[in-house]
Amino acid sequence: MYLALVGLALAWAAMLLFGGMEFDRGLLLVAYAGRDPTVTEVARWLTELGGFPVLIAATAAGAAWLLWRREWRSALLLAALPLSGRLLVELQKEWTERLRPDANEPLVAVETLAFPSGHAANATLVWLGLALLLPRSERMRAFAVWGAVWLALAVGISRVMLGVHWPSDVIAGWSFGLFWTLLILRLAGHGVAEGTAPSAAH
Repeated sequence: MYLALVGLALAWAAMLLFGGMEFDRGLLLVAYAGRDPTVTEVARWLTELGGFPVLIAATAAGAAWLLWRREWRSALLLAALPLSGRLLVELQKEWTERLRPDANEPLVAVETLAFPSGHAANATLVWLGLALLLPRSERMRAFAVWGAVWLALAVGISRVMLGVHWPSDVIAGWSFGLFWTLLILRLAGHGVAEGTAPSAAH
């Protein structure tokens, strides 16, 4: 568990130090969706899965379900994850002050700074939090975790396709989102954190 957290922190730091360079720019140019209207529209739909309205609705629904099952502690954890994570993402943006990519025209409106990707981080926090806290069986939790991983990956990749994030911003967002989810669950003593950490980090 602790090795996974250290690895995620190192990945975040590497993206901060080496992001925005030629390799980053090259990946951005290859992934840009602006040449194809259909691909652009798909990317816009995918990116909404990491947007604030969708994530708030998903968190509220998940917390309500946990409250109905009288799992008060899990409901509190689920609510705390995106709220604390979103605040920390905004603080990171203000601290790093990395500008958005300027290689292509942005295909969606953006207002904040670039590092790390809030959509990638918040999607990881919420979808993974739901996957870890809602299912009661290990089998269902495993399926839910893989679904959450794919959702977070799709959201992050869509940000690069839309030209509003460097790939390193997105990788840092995923790293932070996973780091914060595992850390909070571990500190809270939640039973799924230890068993899930190796597979999730992998």
